[in-house]
Amino acid sequence: MPTMPTPMESFTTRSSLAAGAHHASDTIELLQPLALSFAYTHDMHDPPGSTEHQHRRRGEDGHMLRIGIVGTENSHADHFVRHLNVDRHRPDARVVALAGGETDKNRTLATEGGIEVVADSISDVADQIDAAVVCDRDGGRHRANTLPLLEAGKHVFVDKPTATTTGDVRAMIAAARSAGAILASWSILRHAPGVEALRAKAADRTPSVITVTGPADPANPHAGLFFYGPHIVELALEALGNPTLNGDDVSVHRGHDVVTAIARAGGTQLVLNFVAGTGPMPWHVTVADPHDLYGTEITTDMLDHSSGLDRFVDAVLAGQAPDPHEQLVTPVTILAAVNNQLGRHTSS
Repeated sequence: MPTMPTPMESFTTRSSLAAGAHHASDTIELLQPLALSFAYTHDMHDPPGSTEHQHRRRGEDGHMLRIGIVGTENSHADHFVRHLNVDRHRPDARVVALAGGETDKNRTLATEGGIEVVADSISDVADQIDAAVVCDRDGGRHRANTLPLLEAGKHVFVDKPTATTTGDVRAMIAAARSAGAILASWSILRHAPGVEALRAKAADRTPSVITVTGPADPANPHAGLFFYGPHIVELALEALGNPTLNGDDVSVHRGHDVVTAIARAGGTQLVLNFVAGTGPMPWHVTVADPHDLYGTEITTDMLDHSSGLDRFVDAVLAGQAPDPHEQLVTPVTILAAVNNQLGRHTSS
Protein backbone atom coordinates (compact mmCIF):
# COMPACT_ATOMS: atom_id res chain seq x y z
CA MET A 1 0.00 0.00 0.00
CA PRO A 2 1.39 3.42 -0.90
CA THR A 3 2.94 5.75 1.66
CA MET A 4 0.64 8.55 2.77
CA PRO A 5 1.31 12.18 1.76
CA THR A 6 3.98 14.24 3.53
CA PRO A 7 2.98 16.90 6.05
CA MET A 8 1.38 20.08 4.84
CA GLU A 9 2.77 23.45 5.94
CA SER A 10 -0.71 24.86 6.49
CA PHE A 11 -4.23 24.38 5.28
CA THR A 12 -5.17 26.58 2.35
CA THR A 13 -8.41 28.46 2.64
CA ARG A 14 -10.32 28.06 -0.61
CA SER A 15 -11.89 31.01 -2.35
CA SER A 16 -15.29 29.52 -1.62
CA LEU A 17 -14.74 30.40 2.05
CA ALA A 18 -13.62 33.95 1.37
CA ALA A 19 -17.03 35.41 2.01
CA GLY A 20 -16.93 33.95 5.51
CA ALA A 21 -13.38 35.03 6.26
CA HIS A 22 -14.47 37.46 8.95
CA HIS A 23 -15.07 34.44 11.20
CA ALA A 24 -11.57 33.06 10.71
CA SER A 25 -9.65 34.96 13.39
CA ASP A 26 -12.05 33.99 16.16
CA THR A 27 -12.13 30.36 15.02
CA ILE A 28 -8.37 30.02 14.73
CA GLU A 29 -7.78 31.62 18.13
CA LEU A 30 -10.13 29.17 19.78
CA LEU A 31 -8.69 26.15 18.02
CA GLN A 32 -4.95 26.79 18.12
CA PRO A 33 -4.41 23.91 20.56
CA LEU A 34 -5.79 21.52 17.94
CA ALA A 35 -2.74 22.09 15.71
CA LEU A 36 -4.71 22.47 12.49
CA SER A 37 -1.62 22.40 10.33
CA PHE A 38 -0.51 18.91 11.34
CA ALA A 39 -0.95 16.24 8.68
CA TYR A 40 -1.14 12.50 9.00
CA THR A 41 1.94 10.90 7.46
CA HIS A 42 1.84 7.38 8.83
CA ASP A 43 3.49 4.90 6.45
CA MET A 44 0.88 2.23 5.82
CA HIS A 45 3.71 -0.34 5.64
CA ASP A 46 4.41 0.02 9.38
CA PRO A 47 3.24 -3.24 11.00
CA PRO A 48 0.11 -2.58 13.13
CA GLY A 49 1.87 -3.89 16.23
CA SER A 50 5.14 -2.03 15.77
CA THR A 51 6.34 0.68 18.13
CA GLU A 52 6.27 3.20 15.29
CA HIS A 53 2.69 2.29 14.44
CA GLN A 54 1.52 2.56 18.03
CA HIS A 55 3.32 5.88 18.42
CA ARG A 56 1.53 7.35 15.42
CA ARG A 57 -1.77 5.64 16.28
CA ARG A 58 -1.94 7.57 19.53
CA GLY A 59 -1.10 10.84 17.80
CA GLU A 60 1.71 11.46 20.28
CA ASP A 61 3.92 13.06 17.63
CA GLY A 62 1.23 15.40 16.36
CA HIS A 63 0.48 13.50 13.16
CA MET A 64 -3.14 12.97 12.30
CA LEU A 65 -5.35 11.59 9.57
CA ARG A 66 -6.82 14.45 7.55
CA ILE A 67 -10.43 13.75 6.60
CA GLY A 68 -12.72 15.49 4.11
CA ILE A 69 -16.51 15.14 4.06
CA VAL A 70 -18.80 15.22 1.03
CA GLY A 71 -22.56 15.05 1.53
CA THR A 72 -22.74 17.37 4.50
CA GLU A 73 -26.51 17.76 4.10
CA ASN A 74 -26.66 14.42 5.91
CA SER A 75 -27.02 14.79 9.67
CA HIS A 76 -24.32 12.14 10.09
CA ALA A 77 -21.79 14.77 9.04
CA ASP A 78 -22.69 16.69 12.20
CA HIS A 79 -21.86 13.63 14.32
CA PHE A 80 -18.51 13.15 12.59
CA VAL A 81 -17.42 16.79 12.99
CA ARG A 82 -18.55 16.86 16.61
CA HIS A 83 -16.75 13.61 17.41
CA LEU A 84 -13.38 14.54 15.90
CA ASN A 85 -13.20 18.34 15.99
CA VAL A 86 -15.47 19.58 18.76
CA ASP A 87 -15.28 16.83 21.38
CA ARG A 88 -11.80 15.80 20.16
CA HIS A 89 -12.26 12.15 21.07
CA ARG A 90 -9.10 11.08 19.29
CA PRO A 91 -5.80 12.85 18.60
CA ASP A 92 -5.01 10.98 15.40
CA ALA A 93 -7.82 12.14 13.09
CA ARG A 94 -9.55 15.40 12.23
CA VAL A 95 -12.02 16.75 9.66
CA VAL A 96 -10.10 19.38 7.69
CA ALA A 97 -12.25 19.93 4.58
CA LEU A 98 -15.91 20.09 3.57
CA ALA A 99 -17.32 19.75 0.06
CA GLY A 100 -20.51 21.15 -1.40
CA GLY A 101 -19.69 24.85 -1.54
CA GLU A 102 -20.44 27.67 0.84
CA THR A 103 -23.85 26.53 2.03
CA ASP A 104 -25.39 27.52 5.35
CA LYS A 105 -24.78 23.99 6.61
CA ASN A 106 -21.12 24.06 5.61
CA ARG A 107 -20.60 27.47 7.18
CA THR A 108 -22.08 26.18 10.43
CA LEU A 109 -19.95 23.03 10.42
CA ALA A 110 -16.83 25.00 9.51
CA THR A 111 -17.36 27.45 12.36
CA GLU A 112 -18.24 24.83 14.96
CA GLY A 113 -15.47 22.48 13.91
CA GLY A 114 -12.72 24.97 13.13
CA ILE A 115 -12.58 23.72 9.54
CA GLU A 116 -10.75 26.14 7.25
CA VAL A 117 -11.29 24.48 3.87
CA VAL A 118 -14.66 24.53 2.11
CA ALA A 119 -14.63 23.50 -1.54
CA ASP A 120 -17.18 23.01 -4.29
CA SER A 121 -15.89 19.48 -4.90
CA ILE A 122 -13.94 17.18 -2.61
CA SER A 123 -11.67 16.44 -5.57
CA ASP A 124 -10.54 20.08 -5.44
CA VAL A 125 -8.88 19.43 -2.08
CA ALA A 126 -7.74 15.85 -2.59
CA ASP A 127 -4.14 16.93 -2.07
CA GLN A 128 -5.06 18.26 1.39
CA ILE A 129 -6.72 15.12 2.75
CA ASP A 130 -5.71 11.52 3.42
CA ALA A 131 -9.21 10.07 3.64
CA ALA A 132 -12.82 11.04 3.04
CA VAL A 133 -16.31 10.33 4.27
CA VAL A 134 -18.94 10.23 1.52
CA CYS A 135 -22.40 10.54 3.04
CA ASP A 136 -24.77 11.95 0.43
CA ARG A 137 -28.36 11.19 1.30
CA ASP A 138 -28.90 9.94 -2.24
CA GLY A 139 -26.71 6.88 -2.70
CA GLY A 140 -26.92 7.33 -6.45
CA ARG A 141 -24.24 10.02 -6.08
CA HIS A 142 -21.77 7.85 -4.22
CA ARG A 143 -19.93 6.40 -7.20
CA ALA A 144 -19.28 9.83 -8.73
CA ASN A 145 -18.02 11.23 -5.43
CA THR A 146 -16.00 8.17 -4.43
CA LEU A 147 -14.18 7.07 -7.58
CA PRO A 148 -11.95 10.17 -7.99
CA LEU A 149 -10.86 9.89 -4.37
CA LEU A 150 -10.05 6.19 -4.58
CA GLU A 151 -8.22 6.68 -7.87
CA ALA A 152 -6.12 9.33 -6.13
CA GLY A 153 -5.22 6.80 -3.43
CA LYS A 154 -7.46 8.28 -0.73
CA HIS A 155 -9.19 6.01 1.75
CA VAL A 156 -12.98 6.34 1.71
CA PHE A 157 -15.79 5.51 4.09
CA VAL A 158 -19.16 5.53 2.31
CA ASP A 159 -22.13 5.98 4.59
CA LYS A 160 -25.05 3.71 3.74
CA PRO A 161 -25.95 2.86 1.08
CA THR A 162 -22.65 1.98 -0.54
CA ALA A 163 -24.35 2.67 -3.89
CA THR A 164 -27.65 2.02 -5.68
CA THR A 165 -26.39 -0.44 -8.31
CA THR A 166 -24.08 -3.43 -8.12
CA GLY A 167 -22.17 -2.00 -11.08
CA ASP A 168 -21.37 1.11 -9.06
CA VAL A 169 -20.19 -0.91 -6.07
CA ARG A 170 -17.95 -3.12 -8.18
CA ALA A 171 -16.43 -0.09 -9.90
CA MET A 172 -15.65 1.41 -6.49
CA ILE A 173 -14.09 -1.85 -5.31
CA ALA A 174 -11.97 -2.10 -8.46
CA ALA A 175 -10.71 1.46 -7.96
CA ALA A 176 -9.81 0.78 -4.33
CA ARG A 177 -7.91 -2.38 -5.21
CA SER A 178 -6.06 -0.70 -8.06
CA ALA A 179 -4.92 2.22 -5.89
CA GLY A 180 -4.28 0.22 -2.73
CA ALA A 181 -6.84 2.37 -0.91
CA ILE A 182 -9.26 1.30 1.79
CA LEU A 183 -12.95 1.32 0.88
CA ALA A 184 -15.39 0.76 3.74
CA SER A 185 -19.15 1.03 4.06
CA TRP A 186 -21.84 -0.28 6.39
CA SER A 187 -25.09 0.39 8.17
CA ILE A 188 -24.49 1.40 11.77
CA LEU A 189 -27.04 -1.26 12.76
CA ARG A 190 -24.48 -3.97 11.97
CA HIS A 191 -22.62 -2.92 15.10
CA ALA A 192 -25.57 -2.02 17.33
CA PRO A 193 -25.69 -3.48 20.86
CA GLY A 194 -26.93 -7.06 20.88
CA VAL A 195 -26.25 -7.85 17.22
CA GLU A 196 -22.93 -9.61 17.80
CA ALA A 197 -24.51 -11.90 20.41
CA LEU A 198 -27.40 -12.59 18.05
CA ARG A 199 -25.00 -13.53 15.26
CA ALA A 200 -22.97 -15.79 17.55
CA LYS A 201 -26.07 -17.66 18.67
CA ALA A 202 -27.34 -18.04 15.10
CA ALA A 203 -23.96 -19.40 14.03
CA ASP A 204 -24.33 -22.38 16.36
CA ARG A 205 -27.30 -23.71 14.37
CA THR A 206 -28.77 -22.88 11.00
CA PRO A 207 -31.75 -20.54 11.44
CA SER A 208 -34.92 -21.40 9.57
CA VAL A 209 -35.90 -17.77 9.17
CA ILE A 210 -34.54 -14.36 10.11
CA THR A 211 -37.08 -11.56 10.10
CA VAL A 212 -36.16 -7.89 10.26
CA THR A 213 -38.75 -5.12 10.41
CA GLY A 214 -38.01 -1.42 10.32
CA PRO A 215 -38.73 1.93 8.68
CA ALA A 216 -38.11 2.39 4.94
CA ASP A 217 -40.24 4.07 2.29
CA PRO A 218 -40.00 3.14 -1.40
CA ALA A 219 -41.25 6.64 -2.21
CA ASN A 220 -38.44 8.38 -0.33
CA PRO A 221 -36.94 11.08 -2.57
CA HIS A 222 -33.42 9.90 -1.72
CA ALA A 223 -33.37 6.79 -3.94
CA GLY A 224 -36.41 5.14 -2.37
CA LEU A 225 -35.66 2.06 -0.27
CA PHE A 226 -31.94 2.70 -0.62
CA PHE A 227 -32.22 5.52 1.92
CA TYR A 228 -33.27 3.52 5.00
CA GLY A 229 -33.54 0.04 3.54
CA PRO A 230 -29.85 -0.81 4.02
CA HIS A 231 -30.40 -0.86 7.78
CA ILE A 232 -32.92 -3.69 7.40
CA VAL A 233 -30.99 -5.69 4.80
CA GLU A 234 -27.58 -5.38 6.45
CA LEU A 235 -28.96 -6.26 9.88
CA ALA A 236 -30.41 -9.47 8.47
CA LEU A 237 -27.19 -10.35 6.65
CA GLU A 238 -25.09 -9.60 9.73
CA ALA A 239 -27.26 -11.86 11.88
CA LEU A 240 -26.68 -14.69 9.39
CA GLY A 241 -22.93 -14.20 9.11
CA ASN A 242 -22.92 -12.19 5.86
CA PRO A 243 -23.61 -14.76 3.14
CA THR A 244 -23.04 -13.75 -0.49
CA LEU A 245 -26.33 -13.62 -2.41
CA ASN A 246 -26.91 -12.82 -6.08
CA GLY A 247 -30.44 -11.43 -5.80
CA ASP A 248 -31.99 -14.00 -8.16
CA ASP A 249 -34.04 -15.65 -5.42
CA VAL A 250 -35.83 -12.56 -4.09
CA SER A 251 -39.62 -12.26 -4.06
CA VAL A 252 -41.41 -9.02 -3.24
CA HIS A 253 -44.90 -8.50 -1.83
CA ARG A 254 -46.50 -5.10 -1.38
CA GLY A 255 -49.15 -4.34 1.22
CA HIS A 256 -50.60 -1.24 2.81
CA ASP A 257 -47.62 0.92 3.85
CA VAL A 258 -45.29 -2.09 3.79
CA VAL A 259 -43.05 -3.89 1.33
CA THR A 260 -41.96 -7.41 2.27
CA ALA A 261 -39.04 -9.04 0.50
CA ILE A 262 -38.11 -12.68 0.97
CA ALA A 263 -34.62 -13.85 0.06
CA ARG A 264 -33.21 -17.35 0.36
CA ALA A 265 -29.73 -17.84 1.79
CA GLY A 266 -28.96 -21.55 1.80
CA GLY A 267 -31.38 -23.15 4.23
CA THR A 268 -32.45 -19.83 5.74
CA GLN A 269 -35.16 -17.46 4.60
CA LEU A 270 -34.61 -13.75 5.14
CA VAL A 271 -37.88 -11.87 5.58
CA LEU A 272 -37.36 -8.14 5.21
CA ASN A 273 -40.24 -5.82 6.14
CA PHE A 274 -39.87 -2.23 4.94
CA VAL A 275 -42.54 -0.16 6.70
CA ALA A 276 -43.40 3.32 5.42
CA GLY A 277 -44.32 4.93 8.73
CA THR A 278 -44.55 8.56 9.77
CA GLY A 279 -43.50 8.27 13.39
CA PRO A 280 -40.48 6.94 15.26
CA MET A 281 -40.03 3.24 14.70
CA PRO A 282 -37.42 0.84 16.11
CA TRP A 283 -35.89 -2.06 14.22
CA HIS A 284 -36.84 -5.59 15.25
CA VAL A 285 -34.83 -8.68 14.32
CA THR A 286 -36.10 -12.16 15.13
CA VAL A 287 -34.29 -15.44 14.54
CA ALA A 288 -36.19 -18.73 14.48
CA ASP A 289 -34.80 -22.26 14.29
CA PRO A 290 -36.42 -25.63 15.03
CA HIS A 291 -35.49 -25.32 18.70
CA ASP A 292 -35.71 -21.64 19.63
CA LEU A 293 -37.04 -18.17 18.87
CA TYR A 294 -34.98 -15.15 19.88
CA GLY A 295 -34.25 -11.61 18.80
CA THR A 296 -33.67 -8.02 19.78
CA GLU A 297 -34.98 -4.50 19.30
CA ILE A 298 -32.77 -1.59 18.27
CA THR A 299 -33.75 2.04 18.82
CA THR A 300 -32.06 5.15 17.50
CA ASP A 301 -30.79 6.12 20.95
CA MET A 302 -28.74 2.91 20.96
CA LEU A 303 -26.79 3.92 17.85
CA ASP A 304 -23.41 5.61 18.02
CA HIS A 305 -22.33 7.00 14.64
CA SER A 306 -18.96 8.02 16.04
CA SER A 307 -18.12 4.36 16.69
CA GLY A 308 -18.56 3.67 12.99
CA LEU A 309 -16.20 6.49 12.11
CA ASP A 310 -13.69 5.21 14.66
CA ARG A 311 -13.84 1.78 13.05
CA PHE A 312 -12.93 3.31 9.68
CA VAL A 313 -10.10 5.41 11.10
CA ASP A 314 -8.71 2.38 12.93
CA ALA A 315 -8.78 0.39 9.68
CA VAL A 316 -6.88 3.11 7.83
CA LEU A 317 -4.27 3.35 10.56
CA ALA A 318 -3.89 -0.43 10.54
CA GLY A 319 -3.66 -0.46 6.74
CA GLN A 320 -6.31 -3.13 6.31
CA ALA A 321 -9.92 -3.01 5.09
CA PRO A 322 -12.30 -3.76 7.98
CA ASP A 323 -14.58 -6.04 5.94
CA PRO A 324 -14.33 -8.21 2.80
CA HIS A 325 -15.23 -6.25 -0.32
CA GLU A 326 -17.92 -8.74 -1.29
CA GLN A 327 -19.77 -7.76 1.89
CA LEU A 328 -20.38 -4.37 0.27
CA VAL A 329 -22.07 -5.91 -2.77
CA THR A 330 -24.80 -8.19 -1.39
CA PRO A 331 -26.94 -5.51 0.35
CA VAL A 332 -27.01 -3.42 -2.82
CA THR A 333 -27.80 -6.51 -4.91
CA ILE A 334 -30.81 -7.35 -2.73
CA LEU A 335 -32.16 -3.81 -2.63
CA ALA A 336 -31.72 -3.42 -6.39
CA ALA A 337 -33.71 -6.63 -6.91
CA VAL A 338 -36.48 -5.33 -4.65
CA ASN A 339 -36.52 -1.96 -6.40
CA ASN A 340 -36.71 -3.61 -9.82
CA GLN A 341 -39.71 -5.69 -8.79
CA LEU A 342 -41.40 -2.56 -7.44
CA GLY A 343 -40.89 -0.88 -10.81
CA ARG A 344 -38.20 1.52 -9.54
CA HIS A 345 -35.58 0.09 -11.85
CA THR A 346 -31.87 0.43 -11.19
CA SER A 347 -29.40 -0.79 -13.77
CA SER A 348 -26.85 -3.34 -12.59
